[in-house]
Formats: sequence, C-alpha cells, structure tokens
Amino acid sequence: MSTAKSTTHSVGEFKIQIRPVGPTQEQMDETGRAILASPAVREMLGGRAHRLLRLDTLESDAAKTDRPRNTRRVQATICDYEGHRMLIADASLADPAGCTVQECSQAIPPSSEELDTAIAFLRRDEHFGRALHQGDMVAYPAMPPLVGEVQPDGSQRRLLGIGLLPRREGMTHEIVGVDPHRGEVVRFEGGAPPNSHAQQGFCGIPFQQQSTTRSAAGQVDITIISGGQTLWTFRAIRPAASSGTNGSGIELRNVRHRGKLLLYRAHVPFLNVKYDNDACGPYRDWQNQEGMIQATGIDVAPGFRLCNSPATSAVETGSDAGNFLGTAIYVDGGEVVLVCEMEAGWYRYVSQWRFHVDGTLRPRFGFSAVSNSCVCTTHHHHAYWRFDFDIGTAGDNLVQEFNKPPLGSSNWHDKTFEIKRPRDPARNRRWRVKNAVTGDAYDIVPGHDDGVSSAMPDAPYGRGDVWITRYRGTEIDDGVVATGPPYEVNIDQWVNGESIAKKDVVVWYAAHFTHDVHSDPPGVHGHIVGPDLRKVSW
Repeated sequence: MSTAKSTTHSVGEFKIQIRPVGPTQEQMDETGRAILASPAVREMLGGRAHRLLRLDTLESDAAKTDRPRNTRRVQATICDYEGHRMLIADASLADPAGCTVQECSQAIPPSSEELDTAIAFLRRDEHFGRALHQGDMVAYPAMPPLVGEVQPDGSQRRLLGIGLLPRREGMTHEIVGVDPHRGEVVRFEGGAPPNSHAQQGFCGIPFQQQSTTRSAAGQVDITIISGGQTLWTFRAIRPAASSGTNGSGIELRNVRHRGKLLLYRAHVPFLNVKYDNDACGPYRDWQNQEGMIQATGIDVAPGFRLCNSPATSAVETGSDAGNFLGTAIYVDGGEVVLVCEMEAGWYRYVSQWRFHVDGTLRPRFGFSAVSNSCVCTTHHHHAYWRFDFDIGTAGDNLVQEFNKPPLGSSNWHDKTFEIKRPRDPARNRRWRVKNAVTGDAYDIVPGHDDGVSSAMPDAPYGRGDVWITRYRGTEIDDGVVATGPPYEVNIDQWVNGESIAKKDVVVWYAAHFTHDVHSDPPGVHGHIVGPDLRKVSW
C-alpha cells in the first residue's frame, strides 16, 4: 500500500492538504501480473490467447466505518479470446497468486490497450490501412463498443466497434468490427452495426486520438482549510479506480463539513442515453475510462494534479486535446473544484464536484461528443447520482420534501417509507435530509436544467427523478454491464416499502438533458447538469 505523506498547498484563500492512499500503480501492475501467472488462472486458460482487461479494487462487505477503508482486495477481468469468455479472478493484494477464478459470458467494454491493438490492426488492413497512414481517415472508438459475432456454438466472438471517419472528400464513413486477437476486420451492410450508423454527415468536436486509461491507481484524502478552519475532509477516487460495474465518475467517500459527517459515499453509478426514433442505441455508458483535460499544475498523487488556474474539458473549450490524464483540483472563487473528463466511445463526459466555503456541495455532470454521425440526431442523456447520506451518523436520518404551493396544510412533509418522487418545478420541490437527534440538515436543490423524467421526449426511458431508499450495501448498481441490454436503469427494484424514518437513507437523484446539436448556440460545446446540496443547519 502507498506510504506517501500528505502535502499542504496554498491556493487562493485555501490551504489544501492531499495525502495519497491505496495501492500505487506499480503495485497494481505487479498484482495484475501475479494473477495472470497464478496456477488457477493458468489452468483455466490452458495456454489460450488472453488479455487482462480490468483490475478493479473491491470493497469490504463489513459494516460502515468512521474512516474510509484502504483497499485490500482486487478483481481481475481476463478475456479468453479463443474460449469466447471472461475469467473473473478475485484476489487479495497481499497474496494475488492465491486468487479464486470463475468464468462468465459478460461482454466487458474494451480496455484502452485493446482499442490500441484493434486500431493497429486496421492500420495494416489492405482496405483501410493506406487511408489511415495518409491521414485521409481517422479511426475512433465507436458505439456500441462491441459488435459481437455469434459463433456456431452460441458463444460470441469478441469484435470491437471502430469508426473510420473520412478526412478527405469522396471517402466513406464506416463503422467496422475488429477482432483484437486475430486482427480480422468485419464490415456491416449499410456501413455500420444495427444500433449505430455512419453517414457522410457527422457532428461533434474533432477527435484528437489521445491516450485514455481505465483500471488505474488513484485515491487521495483531501482536507480543505480556510481562515484557519477545516471546512471539508473527504476521500476522492479517480474515475479509473471508481467502484461499481461500470465505474462511477469521481467518487467521494466519508465527506465531512466542519468535522461532521455529511455523506458516506457520493458517485454516479448509472449513465445512459436514448436517441429519437432509436436512430442509434440506446446505450448504457461507463464512467471509468478517463480522457485528457487541459490542466496546468503539479502532480500530487497518481491521477491527481493540483492546478494554479481552472482546468478545462471538452465541454468548456470544444477541444478534445489535453495535457493531463486524471482528476484536476483547482480553486474557482470560493470553491475548491475536482474535475475529470471521461470517454465512452464518441461521448465525452465530465465528472465534477465543487466544495464551497459556505458549506454548499455542488455535484455536476457534463455531456459532449467527438465527431460521429449518431449525435447529429437529437438524443437524451440521463445521469444518476447516488447520495449515501449519513448526517452525523448512519442512523437517525429523516427525509423531508418541500412544496410551494404546499401539498395539504404544510410546505414540508416527512417521507417515512421508501418512495420514488418526481421533480416538480411548479412547486419548487426540493428535499431535506436531517438528523432527527441533532437537527443538522442539508437540502437537495434541483438544478435549473436537470429536467423531469416524465416530461422528457424519450419518457419513460429515464425511469424517474428521485428515489429515497433505505441503505443496503448491495444496492450500489443493478449489475448490468455497460454494453447492455437492458439499457434502462432499475432503481425501482429497491423501492419496496421499507421504513426510512430515523434510518440510514440513500437518495438517488437523476438529471435528464435533451441534446440537439443543431440548436446549440455558437461556442457551446456541451451541457452541464446537477443539483446543489445546501447546508440548512450544522
């Protein structure tokens, strides 16, 4: 495990202490090699061609703790190319060679190395190679990420979806499947797989072909101090190390404001998109593949850079280029900001958290895309935050709802059982999570552009706006791999009538946004949504 010491940096009115925690990248790499060399994995592979796709940190099944737990276990996802299957190896960091292994048929999205291999094969292809070498075409990761080919025995051959974008007049836009093991290229009738398309018209910012990363080391404990007072303490986990089936963006653990516990965990386990008339997709996306951002500063931990000016992403600049792969930390007025850009095929997503000196916490999520044909069609993004509130403690928490005009005789009323609630701008609806003993409380105030699921053009795809559930350690996500189906989220399954009065509660908050690129004003390259978590009494 990392033994790095904390460092303190003065930025604007703030002092920011940062301490790296968790395994280093070197330890993760060594662990991955040890798992591949373990007797259990070697026996399962039987000498067949394979690749380590992911190495994820695992969480303990034990009860909640006052401080974040350090990583002790990992899970490796290994592709057995010739066996058309995945191997899932669970191991401890202390003894990775003693891992246990099971097989599954899940279609795991490509790793960055696998994409690089597929594109290298295309550059040697007799049909596309010359155009790629001459710069007349550019290869890009397409959606869907996998375009599997069913084998005679019912298994699926692993084929990566790769787009070929023309950069010279007269050339044809196409999406192909590439076998990352054998290098074979599969072409589709109509120029694209069934739930995508590649027309001669395309939209989005230029694709720069820069590096990405997944399954990377990167966790830090952060303390934010202003005026001699400790305002915020929390653990931040970069998207490439975040939890869940498909990652969850920048993940926060054990968030405290002025020494009091606010959130046990906060992250975005679900992300999906639907197109009008199903012109493409629908898609469920992943939140653990990081792309480049523009960030000037000093590296303070694996995957974290402290900046002396605001870092920028594709949403702000309209450029897919950057100089840093990871999460940037900077000061913007009275806020300390964490931001990272993520990629899923042609999509560019921005995960952001803004910690204000006054106690407001502003989670934000941004949407943009690089050049492709699909995003020329109006489509609808949906991001789902999971806020595991522990106001002071895991228990004794209440959830109240505000309406103006009121529902009945009062503006406020308690939610005593698990429930799904629509956002209602006409009633200025918001929610309060409160400690029933101390009175400490935070409000969840919807963002102006967060949408209402039932009013979206793709309804009922978004499934809802707010769910209030009792905490269960197994209810982190629904276990559906991003390649789908299903593509819709299934948070409803956890609303089953349990009491949430003076209990440990979780609030799921969804934001919905319709993106019509033809209506974007000049200079607008994406959109940002998200609520404010505002201190009421503390």
